[in-house]
Amino acid sequence: MTIIDAGKMHFRQLNDKIRGMNEDVTICGCMGQRYLGCGLKDKILTIHGTPGNAMGAYLDGGSIIVHGNAQDAVGDTMNDGAIIIHGNVGDAPGYGMRGGKIYVRGNSGYRTGIHMKQHKDKKPVIIVGGSAGSFLGEYLAGGILIVLGIGVDRDSVGNFCGTGMHGGKILIRNHLELPNLPEQVVKTVATDEEKGEIADFLREYCSIFSLDFESLIKDQYLLLRPDSQNPYKKLYTYY
Repeated sequence: MTIIDAGKMHFRQLNDKIRGMNEDVTICGCMGQRYLGCGLKDKILTIHGTPGNAMGAYLDGGSIIVHGNAQDAVGDTMNDGAIIIHGNVGDAPGYGMRGGKIYVRGNSGYRTGIHMKQHKDKKPVIIVGGSAGSFLGEYLAGGILIVLGIGVDRDSVGNFCGTGMHGGKILIRNHLELPNLPEQVVKTVATDEEKGEIADFLREYCSIFSLDFESLIKDQYLLLRPDSQNPYKKLYTYY
């Protein structure tokens, strides 16, 4: 394993060092450097500090572990692999994500999972341990979004959840009322069978962050899914 002290290193120089290594890499003292781990395939990148925007964009099988917070556009268009964040994450994590997993111990900003999609055996998953901002799952086309609301003493999801959603599923623990839910989104209480579909992901999440899986899986989850293959139909003047 190679250890790099990022300090005030320019992000291009830091990324060149990461790409040039044939082994796992640990970065210490990260101070907002952007694009870390972009396209990473076969390494584990561990980051101490705060990485900048677009960390893990186009991730293609590698793993990124952040001991701290992360900024916007984490996992943009990622194809495979895992991103684990032990703090909070900014806006639009998982933008256009089409495979792999993003696990966030804390909160996420606006537009979590926007344009997330699913194809054949690739089913992307995002789990947020705390709260998620407005427009969660905007234009969601596939995959699974889970918000656990751990330690949140207010609504764990912001306004306009599922806007333009036409695929995938959103599960929200212990939260049965949502403001401004779009007309094309149907909400039900998840059955035991439906919760079983997320059990393996949630178990892995709990193992990583030292949480009690049994207490979380037995709680009630609100399940959101689209009721139409054409979620924009009601916006048209004529149909």
